[in-house]
Formats: sequence, C-alpha cells, structure tokens
Amino acid sequence: MERVPGHLTTRLQEIEQHIVRACERAGRERSSVTLVAVTKTYPIAVVLEAMAAGVQHFGENRVQELTQKVREIQGATGGDGVFWHMIGHIQRNKVRDVVACADFVHSVDRLELAEELDARAQAAGRRMPCFVQVNVSGEASKFGADPDALAGLLEGLRRLQTLDVLGFMTLASPTDDPESVRPEFRRLREVFDRARSDYSHLAGMNALSMGMSGDFEVAIEEGATHVRIGSALFGPRS
Repeated sequence: MERVPGHLTTRLQEIEQHIVRACERAGRERSSVTLVAVTKTYPIAVVLEAMAAGVQHFGENRVQELTQKVREIQGATGGDGVFWHMIGHIQRNKVRDVVACADFVHSVDRLELAEELDARAQAAGRRMPCFVQVNVSGEASKFGADPDALAGLLEGLRRLQTLDVLGFMTLASPTDDPESVRPEFRRLREVFDRARSDYSHLAGMNALSMGMSGDFEVAIEEGATHVRIGSALFGPRS
C-alpha cells in the first residue's frame, strides 16, 4: 500500500467500513469507537492530509516527534478540533513535554510515571486524561504493568490529583492471524472489569485502548473504544 496523496481518503473510508461492521457484530454503536491515527515517522504533510480528510485524533510513539508535530501543526492550523495521544513509553525526564503537548496519555505503566505526570499537570494547571498500560501478552520486550501485579499502581492512583484514568491500554502480540490475539484483548477486558469492581476510584473507567492495523476488528469485538491505526491508513513506514 503506497503512501500516495489522494489515496488516504479511500483508505480512511475502507477502515471506517471495517469499524462499522465490527461494531455491528458486537452490537455496538459506531460512535463508541475512536480512531486514533498513528503518525509515527510520517511527515507533517501526511498529517495535514489526514486532518483535511476529517481525522481528529492522532497518536505518536516518541515524545520528540510528538512535540515537533504539535508545534508545527498548531502553527499551521491553530490546532482546532485536533487531539494528540501519546501512546509510546515515556521516560520521566520527558514528562514535562508530554504534559505540554498531549491531550491523552495511553502508556501509564508504573506509579513513578503517574506521580510525575500528576506533579507536572498540577504545575501546568491542567488535568491529564490517561490509560493504564497493561502487558497482557507477557512479552518481555513490551512495556506495561503485569496484569497480576496491578494493585500497587491502581491503589497509588487514588491519591493523585490531576490524572483522569479513562481505562486500560495494551499492545497485543504481533501476528498474521487476528484471531490468535483475541484472548489477549479478552484478558484486558477481564482485568479492566475487575479493577472497576475492586477500586471505587476507578469505577467510572469506560475506555479500552487496544487494537492496531492488523487486529482492530477483533479488538472492537472484544470491547475496544480506541483503536490505534497507522500503516493501514497511511501505508508502509519507510
């Protein structure tokens, strides 16, 4: 799938059709799913093209790339109606930049990071909507809290002032068969439901960030409210 100007609208329509069908199979409304276009490594021109096609939510994996794009895009468009999601791992020394640029953080995977986000958000006078990242695949190469060892992190979130915990996020195992990762999405939903039941301060959580270009339909069927799609929309990364 080449990255050709003008073809993005067609790919966006195709992805939209897949989202609609997955929602129908799950008995859900299309409005319950947010498409986050992952623009990691793609140039500003591609982001602007996506915005012109109606995309509102954009995700970045690297803090430096996030800050660069936010500044350039806002300079070009005013940033109206555009929301930026930080979906990659965050080092504590980059938290100030994340708070300055991101509308949502999907990768809160440890209490120290949550505390730093809270402190920086307080200093900036803002609230920070976020997701707790959970490693349901068990892969050592992936970040995320162990689903069987979440208690310390979830309990610690109770005393933070500015973090609005929307839900949980996960990265499924890489696969050519989306059905093979259905159990991982289902596991995240189970952990999510248990956390809402066990922790009163998390009872209002209603979001699951899971599913990417190759498996987002299965993720939606298993309850995803945010799907993170890059190459299926923009073409292969160079």
